[in-house]
Amino acid sequence: MNKIDISQIASLPTKYGTFKIQAFKEGEKEHLAIFTENIQALDAPIVRVHSECLTGDALGSLKCDCGEQLHTALEIIAQAGGMVIYHRQEGRNIGLLNKVNAYALQDQGLDTVAANHQLGFKADERTYGVIQTILDHFGIHTIKLLTNNPDKIRSLSNIELREILPLITEPNPHNQDYLHVKKSKMGHRL
Repeated sequence: MNKIDISQIASLPTKYGTFKIQAFKEGEKEHLAIFTENIQALDAPIVRVHSECLTGDALGSLKCDCGEQLHTALEIIAQAGGMVIYHRQEGRNIGLLNKVNAYALQDQGLDTVAANHQLGFKADERTYGVIQTILDHFGIHTIKLLTNNPDKIRSLSNIELREILPLITEPNPHNQDYLHVKKSKMGHRL
């Protein structure tokens, strides 16, 4: 694991409530922990590991469910307490340029997995080592994980997963095939 630089803690008022934030710099990647003030008092906080998706999170893309998942997770965690780890691995860690190239291949009829393969990548290039580091930093050893992704569940083998909470969003005409591929080819619980 690379050296991790850690920022100070700051307040972040949002439309969901006021959170605390702390950044974790791992090489060129800067991840963000967005958490409720009571995080360390919770026996098993709800944790969402949210992989960066500029098109979904910031631009409101309907091609995926990422933006909706992020906003739903923030709503849930603001109410119940916990943390969203904003995991900076754009496009399943192929980067924004390659993600846009994958989108172009999807426009030609390939699904998201086939597009990544066509570009020379695995279906999912993400790694999760920094997640353990972030949770350890907060002294968190037991969580309720908010995810549909079996790879995220497996990656947290050193954490006690008290519960796996699904994060289901409403499909739309633009992401139905994408969601089907996540379920059928990647094993997501949808």
